[in-house]
Amino acid sequence: MEGQTVKAILFDLDNTLIETSRAGAVAIQKTRELLKSSLGLDDDTVSGLCDKFKLKLSQESFDPSAGRSIDEVRTGHWEESLQDAVGSRSTPSLAAQCYFLWKSSRLELLNLSPEICSLLKELRRTHKLLLLTNGEAQTQREKVEATGCEEFFDAVVVGGEHAEQKPFLSIFTLCFRMLQVEAQDCVMVGDSLDTDIKGGVLAGVRATVWISSEGGADDGAVKADFTIPTVLELPHILQQLK
Repeated sequence: MEGQTVKAILFDLDNTLIETSRAGAVAIQKTRELLKSSLGLDDDTVSGLCDKFKLKLSQESFDPSAGRSIDEVRTGHWEESLQDAVGSRSTPSLAAQCYFLWKSSRLELLNLSPEICSLLKELRRTHKLLLLTNGEAQTQREKVEATGCEEFFDAVVVGGEHAEQKPFLSIFTLCFRMLQVEAQDCVMVGDSLDTDIKGGVLAGVRATVWISSEGGADDGAVKADFTIPTVLELPHILQQLK
């Protein structure tokens, strides 16, 4: 598709436009401090407990039809982690404290940097912009609201609100339809090879741009057309695609 004009850009959210991993690490540290002061636990026990929560979070499979909210499910992650670590010293109220401290702390730290805000404003002068984020609907909508990022986009698509998420073709087709463009008119930008880049490749976009902010290696399973360390370098890629 060399020479094809880029009309639209699809952006991932987490760890592409906002530093979710960094915010999560700070939120965990605040929760560690709560656990140490509440239960008098040593560092190793607290670390193990928080690691269990993070593992449950990473392996989470949320089913909205099961009758529990995402807040209830994630409070349950803390309850189970606490029970494993301290047994009868664990209480549901402490688990709820841990969860809501972690959640609120993470949301407070999520923001679009002034540089990224400027980038999006500039790009929107010449391109249609769409935010395409995977994840449970309430959680991702809370991030969108906390960061105030909706104003920078022509549309926002949250994977958890649809039958399939990235990398499935159906959600990309929805995005193209919303923007009234063809796949070949679009660039997909994101930090995940497995969802953002693979999805863009399967959908047939003009180009995929991998944000490798942690210096991660391309494992060869999926190849991005371009790799940059920060989304702020995207204009250089777009210049090459003209």
